[in-house]
Amino acid sequence: MTDGSTANQALFQGERQRQIAALTRQNGRVEVAHMAVRFDVTTETIRRDLSDLQRQKLVRRVHGGGVPWEKSEFEPLVAVRADRNDDEKRRLARRAIEELPERGSIIVDSGSTLTRFAEAIPDGPDLNVVTNSLPIAMALAERDAIDVIVAGGTLRKNTLALVDGQTVDAIKPLVVDTLFISTDAATPETGLTTPYREEAALKEAMIQSARRVVALIDYSKFVKDEFVRFAEWSDIDVLVTNTEISPTIAAAIEATGTTVVLA
Repeated sequence: MTDGSTANQALFQGERQRQIAALTRQNGRVEVAHMAVRFDVTTETIRRDLSDLQRQKLVRRVHGGGVPWEKSEFEPLVAVRADRNDDEKRRLARRAIEELPERGSIIVDSGSTLTRFAEAIPDGPDLNVVTNSLPIAMALAERDAIDVIVAGGTLRKNTLALVDGQTVDAIKPLVVDTLFISTDAATPETGLTTPYREEAALKEAMIQSARRVVALIDYSKFVKDEFVRFAEWSDIDVLVTNTEISPTIAAAIEATGTTVVLA
């Protein structure tokens, strides 16, 4: 016979795993450390949860966390993200081209919106482009006037981005004219946030290395805060977003001193 405490523990474990699976589907990835803090358990407990969810074919374990289980052959998450709100992302990309310096150096952060931005960069500007994204590096590889520098580190296979302490160390010494950055979430009150601590540290280093910061954020990201804030609006010079953004949200961001550009 199972006593009450054991039954309650099993119930809590089942509910925790249900929430982890839901968060994985919602965010595209969960981090072990983030889940341990969220549920006030050890990282070992979360790893066992992810193993259980993988056996149930709900979550696929990856280094440091989990990603959604695909029913068919596994598809990199970066391809899934690229398909979401693609028209809106292309509109942002075309407008953000106007924020490019005529010559000099830029950093382009990783992500599907910024991949669309990189694809839209013409071969005219004489630029040094630093990125931690393999898709962005590949998109710019054939531009004769552009030198591409890839910041090294550990490859995240679901996003094809290089993200770890080595990547941060590669970015810190740089001084560039403009940073083009994106985010998992944003609100007028909190700023720009991400579920992932390593990505937050990298984005902070990018912001510190840039004289000017342009954020490309599609309107669907202005819903809620994520786990780690990496920028306040005072860190962002220009926000390029869609015309579908709430006028109230746009006005609140502009009140902080950030220029809001609609595409």
